Amino acid sequence: MAEHKHGEMDTTAQEKTFEGFMSMTTKATIGIIVFLIFLALVAV
Repeated sequence: MAEHKHGEMDTTAQEKTFEGFMSMTTKATIGIIVFLIFLALVAV
């Protein structure tokens, strides 16, 4: 078994996945807020 050395792992794939997740989460949150504002304006 290989010896573990801290800081040598390539984290490029994990970083891209996290960036995609954060982008999707941000867009979904903005979409939900816009939808709720639209709902509030139409329902009144």
